[in-house]
Amino acid sequence: MIKKVIDFLKEVKIELTKVSWSSRHELIGSTTVVIVLTSLITAFIFIIDSALAKILSIIFKS
Repeated sequence: MIKKVIDFLKEVKIELTKVSWSSRHELIGSTTVVIVLTSLITAFIFIIDSALAKILSIIFKS
């Protein structure tokens, strides 16, 4: 059992050396894009939700 675990960890180490890791600059750029787009989509959904809530409250009041 222990031998299987050790073999697995060795294989994981070998596979991780094959991974193409992003540079710090690329990672910061990608993170910024994700945060900005998430914020924009959140604002859009909030505006649409508020508008629809207002419209529905006007419709159901009358």
